[in-house]
Amino acid sequence: MTYVRLLIAAIILATTASLAFAKDSPAAAGAGAGAGAGADADKPLIQLAICLDTSNSMDGLIDQARSQLWTVVNELARTKRHGQTPSLQVALYQYGNDTLSPQENWIQLILPFTDDLDKVSEKLFALKTNGGSEFCGAVLASSLKQLQWSSSPDAYKVIFIAGNEPFTQGPIDFHEPCASAKSRDIIINTIHCGPEQAGVASGWRDGATLANGIFMSIDTNTAVVAIAAPQDKDLAQLSTHINKTYIPYGIQGQEGAARQVQQDVNATSTPAAASAGAVYTRAAAKGSGLYSNARWDLVDAITQKQVKIEDVKEADLPEDLKKMTPDQRKQYVKEQTEKRADIQKKIQDLSKAREDYIAAKRKEQATSQPTLDAAMLTAVHDQITKKNFEGAAK
Repeated sequence: MTYVRLLIAAIILATTASLAFAKDSPAAAGAGAGAGAGADADKPLIQLAICLDTSNSMDGLIDQARSQLWTVVNELARTKRHGQTPSLQVALYQYGNDTLSPQENWIQLILPFTDDLDKVSEKLFALKTNGGSEFCGAVLASSLKQLQWSSSPDAYKVIFIAGNEPFTQGPIDFHEPCASAKSRDIIINTIHCGPEQAGVASGWRDGATLANGIFMSIDTNTAVVAIAAPQDKDLAQLSTHINKTYIPYGIQGQEGAARQVQQDVNATSTPAAASAGAVYTRAAAKGSGLYSNARWDLVDAITQKQVKIEDVKEADLPEDLKKMTPDQRKQYVKEQTEKRADIQKKIQDLSKAREDYIAAKRKEQATSQPTLDAAMLTAVHDQITKKNFEGAAK
């Protein structure tokens, strides 16, 4: 069975199949992040597709994916292109699970490209494992066909796929989707969960080489354990305080606000997430420019010029704002915007101090096995730099 410890980011990073989300106003039905179509055309773009095996042996490894999502997001949040913070879109597949359709080669598109990082986290925590057939070529082919990949030559477009069964399994020869990805400037990075030579012998290195990617091998049984830092308590508190600056509105308002709180809970709800310090890396993500909730939050929607407060129907406003005059509503949104900016600045400062503290501590520790997030970020650094993004950590 396959061992996968993938986020993503990813990692990262979840079960609405074949659903394309349009990044419209939250007041519109079905609003969400459109598969490639919803990104701000003026901003640089990162598209990250994650293919997770959910066969029998995946339970502990899915926990690793959940706990490392925010670490990968935070590293991507550091990057800029020509001084601009990019838009990040994440798509999520599962494959190799007996509960999926054999007609679809036991593959499911869980999320199309979305910038809703809380939804990615939500879907990761909803994953269940079951034994099955793991067809790497088939899931790669599906991701290339179903997802709306950007046609921009400047976008960083990447697929991460992980497992330990032979890369050659299944009805679709992996050479075909890998060649297609290369022709479309989509990189495929492969992560073999097991001995490096076994991954080489079973085609994982070949898959990466064909698609201009990097082949990596990791020890999936290595636990990710966070180093306690002096900033931890304050970061956890700020992560809770920043939620109070969100103003839910539209048909997705209450659902989005509830999801935000639940993902705070999920960051500490499993031993793996708690051990890895996911609550602190999630707090850091909330302080970054990649954490956007414009589809359900008025502050983000207005800041990103997606709506104007005067154009929002009263029926779509929360009860507190319905009681206000138009001028009072503007003032209230302005106050929450300023409060959030202040909290985000504090989070950023504390997160930087925490990272410096942890980096110093890690120098004192010897480690022979790279963790999944470290492997992914090494690949990302080399590839994103070639796209003229700056600031990626190595």
